[in-house]
Amino acid sequence: QVQLVESGGGLVQPGGSLRLSCAASESILSLHVVGWYRQAPGKERELVATTTPRGTTTYADSVKGRFTISRDNAKNTVYLQMNSLKPEDTAVYYCAGGLSTSEFNYWGQGTQVTVSS
Repeated sequence: QVQLVESGGGLVQPGGSLRLSCAASESILSLHVVGWYRQAPGKERELVATTTPRGTTTYADSVKGRFTISRDNAKNTVYLQMNSLKPEDTAVYYCAGGLSTSEFNYWGQGTQVTVSS
């Protein structure tokens, strides 16, 4: 059972930046994929970005060019650098890990990101 713990959320003004961290209890190389989801009140959960051990990354269209997912395998940590934040980026952000491409098996508890002036 892999445990994932997110950190780095908070309140930021529009145009600002935050970096989220997802620390895993064991090697993230054992996971086929690690991703960041977000869910805003009253909205569907959205897959924001993913990364694989081979370094392949994907992004939702809504965050392309603003968000960057990266990983430090030695620290068992995945990051989400968020720049040029907008109020519509406000959500709870969750880290998730999958053993295959078909589903995410492990989830963190979430971290709140609020973009507001």
